[in-house]
Amino acid sequence: MKFKLLVADDEKNIREGLATALELDGHEVVTAADGNEGWKRFQKGDIDLVITDLRMPGLSGEEFLKRISAETPGVPVIVLTGHGTVETAVEAMRNGAYDFLTKPLNLDRLSLLVKRALRNRELELRQRRMEEELNHEKQFETIIGRSPVMYRVFDTVSRAAPTKASILITGESGVGKELVADAIHKLSPRKEKPLVKVHCAALAASLLESELFGHEKGSFTGAVSRQRGRFELAHEGTLFLDEIGEIEQNIQIKLLRVLQEKKFERVGGEETIETDVRLVAATNKDLKAEIEKGSFREDLYYRLNVVNIHVPPLRERKEDLPLLITAFLKEFAAENAKPVEGIDDKARSSLYAYDWPGNIRELRNCMESAVVMAKGTVITAGDLPPGIRAKSDEGWIRIPLGSTLEDAENIIIRDTISAQGGNKSKAAEVLAISRKTLHRKLAEDQAEDSSDDD
Repeated sequence: MKFKLLVADDEKNIREGLATALELDGHEVVTAADGNEGWKRFQKGDIDLVITDLRMPGLSGEEFLKRISAETPGVPVIVLTGHGTVETAVEAMRNGAYDFLTKPLNLDRLSLLVKRALRNRELELRQRRMEEELNHEKQFETIIGRSPVMYRVFDTVSRAAPTKASILITGESGVGKELVADAIHKLSPRKEKPLVKVHCAALAASLLESELFGHEKGSFTGAVSRQRGRFELAHEGTLFLDEIGEIEQNIQIKLLRVLQEKKFERVGGEETIETDVRLVAATNKDLKAEIEKGSFREDLYYRLNVVNIHVPPLRERKEDLPLLITAFLKEFAAENAKPVEGIDDKARSSLYAYDWPGNIRELRNCMESAVVMAKGTVITAGDLPPGIRAKSDEGWIRIPLGSTLEDAENIIIRDTISAQGGNKSKAAEVLAISRKTLHRKLAEDQAEDSSDDD
């Protein structure tokens, strides 16, 4: 790791001499002729260690040190003194200096001090990164993923969650949109308040209206008492509307009014109720296409889509499969009290080859089934559901036990040509042999077959 050092000294020869010596030690060095210039340079935020004279015109070294210690206490400061007594330097150490040197300088001693200080700095930065990673893990502990596309999702969630903005989560069924909504609420200032969820596709229009806004007693058949709606229940918290693309136009109009005015009336009621709700919606539909068809209101779309978070399908983040598979295996092995500890190579190959149209939900169901069906401690291809198990035959060549090396070679050549659709040039490329060699081996194989027929 290359560090950047700042040398502040009003004596040009000392300043430039130190810079040259430190650069020879492999460090990047910037210089400042006094404390004011040094402070301006330090505020850019990329300095790992400061070496400063104590007596300088303008902002003194003591004041420069105090500012650094107050604002960025982790950055080590080595002070240089050629005036006064050692007590002055000791006082500087009380103010946060890492160490001090007196002039004339011993460059070997300085090099050793810099090396020690930067070692401590590196350990501190490493510890800070680990703490940040652990904090990140805790924030998104329910969402498994380390792929670049998922880190972009995490970044958007982290930035949008603390705000009041409405969020629209898009993505195919089964990708984990509800888990993203959970994370948004957990990272928001409303986390101590309710997170209320409504699955819009599961309710008829008349029931959905009552579910969202509540109803008064007698407002319709079966309304035997007043009922509070989800907007009331989610007051000061978060309301998550899943599959919002399924709601009908009349409810879209009422929903738009709530978003604009933060007011609504219960079904069959006249009392206007104010609500403070952070709205998060999700859909697996292309709402812009629905707008074109006239089935979704454009003004509502823009109210919902202040921040868009797209959750990618599993086929676009297959690098997350090992983490997901391991997590689900552990979960279902414990849940079913089965000593399943791993997956063999053929089963793993099948899981990686499959495109997972049902996304995380399908993978989860697959792993639960495989754990239940496993006969031993390791999941095999035969334990996988049939549609996924079929993939285990793709990309494999079967060579019967007892085959000679010549037989095995002929099987590999024939199956490779077949896998390449009969294209011998491509087969030769896959086998890493020349087309001429491939033709020779095929001819030898055919000759052998003719000999057997005789």
